[in-house]
Amino acid sequence: MKDSKNGKRLQKKKQRTNSKGWLTRQKALELSVVVLFGLFTSLTVESRWSIQFLTGGFLISTLLFLIFYRDIIRYKPDYIKNMRMLLLLGFLVIFTIINARAFQYFFQKFSEGLGVNAIESIIYGMPIPVGAILVTLIFDFHTAIIFSFTLSLLTGLWVGESLYPIYAFVGSLTGAFSVIRCKKRSDILKSGLYVSGANVFTLTGLLLYTNRFTDEFAPFAYIFAIASGIVVSAIVSLVLPAIEMLFKVTTDITLLELLDLNQPLMKNLMITAPGTYHHSIIVGNLVESVAEDIGVNPLMARVCAYYHDIGKIKMPEYFVENQTGAVSKHDRLTPHMSSIILSSHVKEGVEIAREYKLPEPIIDIIQQHHGTCLMTYFYQKAKDLGDGEPTEEDYRYQGPKPQSRLAALVMIADAVEAASRVLKDPTPARIESLVDKIVNHIFIDGQLEECELTLKDISLIKRKFTYILTGILHKRVDYPGFDFGEKTEEKKEQVETTEYTDKVTPLRKGIKKGSDYPKKPPKKGKVKQKIHSTLP
Repeated sequence: MKDSKNGKRLQKKKQRTNSKGWLTRQKALELSVVVLFGLFTSLTVESRWSIQFLTGGFLISTLLFLIFYRDIIRYKPDYIKNMRMLLLLGFLVIFTIINARAFQYFFQKFSEGLGVNAIESIIYGMPIPVGAILVTLIFDFHTAIIFSFTLSLLTGLWVGESLYPIYAFVGSLTGAFSVIRCKKRSDILKSGLYVSGANVFTLTGLLLYTNRFTDEFAPFAYIFAIASGIVVSAIVSLVLPAIEMLFKVTTDITLLELLDLNQPLMKNLMITAPGTYHHSIIVGNLVESVAEDIGVNPLMARVCAYYHDIGKIKMPEYFVENQTGAVSKHDRLTPHMSSIILSSHVKEGVEIAREYKLPEPIIDIIQQHHGTCLMTYFYQKAKDLGDGEPTEEDYRYQGPKPQSRLAALVMIADAVEAASRVLKDPTPARIESLVDKIVNHIFIDGQLEECELTLKDISLIKRKFTYILTGILHKRVDYPGFDFGEKTEEKKEQVETTEYTDKVTPLRKGIKKGSDYPKKPPKKGKVKQKIHSTLP
């Protein structure tokens, strides 16, 4: 006993040591990436190639990157877990600086070609806000703020204007603000106009503050400030699809395209598994209603809900929402085989998602939306057969458990919507009780252990789901003048009359004239008696 306990302690200690070692290596890798980006940035911003200036530029750039890195660790730790996202952030900083310097050189040669002496005004045409807009579209607004701050300070290393970082920061921040609710490509064009307006406003303040409002270069500075916004829109529109493809990131614009119900995959789901399609739409309504309240992207939540059950396309008739007959296909299968078929829709959903090249976040939700939940119906059915105690693990989904708030939200919505279909009298009190039981069961089963969902979030989810389901499962008053049970009774009488005629007609030839042969079909309930009375 003591040996086993000591062995477990040693194993746990070894696991902690290994995890600490892994974290140390991971941290060292991240810091080396930060320093490396600081070096690349110093090479791109510095125009004076000497050891002294390069060393100073390297120290300043690395310091700014370290501040950026610490902010991400504090407020957006999920980005650090994905090295690809960390590399993308560094790439966007360097890309923005190189792009700005390229346009600075282009505007300079263009001005010289026109014979215009506007060297001082060229810097106001550099498309610095490109980076902040891309960061907002790909990451989030908070990251765009610290990105704009870092980049605006870096511009001061080569521009030579002490107040220029203010101009760059205001333009970048305006661009980031303008695309927070970007829902279509045309919104990017509007953001360029906002950037132009902010540039003109900031430039006016800078020129007045430095007493250069009436200088010769001022008109050219305004021209370049307006042109900067137009250039920003053009660059973002061209670069964004390339970044989405190369780094496999998902923006709201991509999500809106996936939300289109004319997508081939959604059409296939609607035709092949109409019950699953309707279920997914309702789940989408549920998750979107509470997503923003718990810090989840509502658009991403709805899209993930639409695609979470696409694996049911392969064998739709084995899932109850798609069954039209009274006899279930599972009646001819063993409970274990039924559980295998049910759990396989997760794996098949992942395969279909990869085939249609759906974004990775959606694939993660498909994998995690059932976690390691127990298929209670078939597990209980196996116990009732009496062939020994079934192994619980054989009747659980393969997982993993939800790793994010979004995955947990989709899991709860999926279970609640499915359970709401069995309510015979869906009163608000019963719906509330159902939602409470389902959420508590998921929580007690340990499915929410690996995500960041708080008790406050769970309380909000319960309240919103109850409200939405009460609206969906509402009752209707009877339509005056309509009795929807009449046709059913009429159909039954017609069937009985037809059966009577089919049985009696062959007897006509054998009955003599004047005999007691019924001229009209008898009333309901007397068919059998009449037939026997007319037989010879």
